[in-house]
Amino acid sequence: MLAREGDFIQHKSNVIFDVKGLIHPEGKVIAFPRYIPDSQGFRHSNDKCYSKIYSIAERYTFLQEHLPHLLLFDDVFGDIMCEVPVEEIVHHFQPQKKLAQLCSTKPQNPLEQKALEFALDLQQIADISLEAIGVSGSILAGLTTTTSDIDLLVYGETNCRKAYAAMQHMINTNHPRLKAYTEAELKVLYAFRSKDTCMSFENFQRVEKRKAFQGMYQGTDYFVRFIKNQSELDEQYGDIIYSNVNYTKIVATVSNSVEALFTPCTYHVENVKILNGTIPSVQKISSFRGRFCKQAENGETITAQGKSELVINKKNGEQYYRLILGNKPDDYMILNI
Repeated sequence: MLAREGDFIQHKSNVIFDVKGLIHPEGKVIAFPRYIPDSQGFRHSNDKCYSKIYSIAERYTFLQEHLPHLLLFDDVFGDIMCEVPVEEIVHHFQPQKKLAQLCSTKPQNPLEQKALEFALDLQQIADISLEAIGVSGSILAGLTTTTSDIDLLVYGETNCRKAYAAMQHMINTNHPRLKAYTEAELKVLYAFRSKDTCMSFENFQRVEKRKAFQGMYQGTDYFVRFIKNQSELDEQYGDIIYSNVNYTKIVATVSNSVEALFTPCTYHVENVKILNGTIPSVQKISSFRGRFCKQAENGETITAQGKSELVINKKNGEQYYRLILGNKPDDYMILNI
């Protein structure tokens, strides 16, 4: 099974998981529960009711109580992961196929119609193939509500960069359908995000207001993730070993943000000062969460804290330390003024 970031999988228990990352153990998919069967839930699909869980803590708690066999210590990633065996997967939701379905059949609701129109706008303005775009989120799962947002994905490095430039152009030229968040709308987003990533509104607004991959499309919230193709990866499962060290806080300068657009995202850093932790230095900052994409640009000084890992590349013997963000609510990366 070729499962990747933005895909959903349905477990035999009917729990719907969202796939994390692009690298998975053989015969398993790293994913976390997103929509869970709930007789009191207000999301409906095929006569089943679902509720949505979002925070990392909620997801681990649910797994410990209901599907503990999926929680395993992974020697490659150096942490307890949720790994779903392929034989326990009953359905694979694929964003590109969902967009193709919306193109070939009439959208079922206004949200699906907007998602289709957004994808067509991106295709035209970015000059990329429609096959390079997918629809994820509640639309993909068939579990939309009146407050659901639009989740799109773009695949392939060149397509991703063209699509992001297109969204920047749309915002800068006051496109009639796509708008950047206002301060009031950012406050709403902050209230939601701050439950899972702690920082002040001032620090939050400083970085979020300049991100073109989120905002409002025809009055509906949108978020776009950018995913590399499998052929563009230079790592397979087991090529690199990640070992947990401790919780670390640093101040550093971003030296290379070329990979900051993608999920997972990576920043190279220099002039690193360790404020808390026992590691000698940090070479990279990475995250599997879209909220940390485009968080900083080259030359900007940042303060960040998260789990530090020793990274060992078995192919070339390279070793370095990195900071991984997004596992705990205390993780953050902010710009220094």
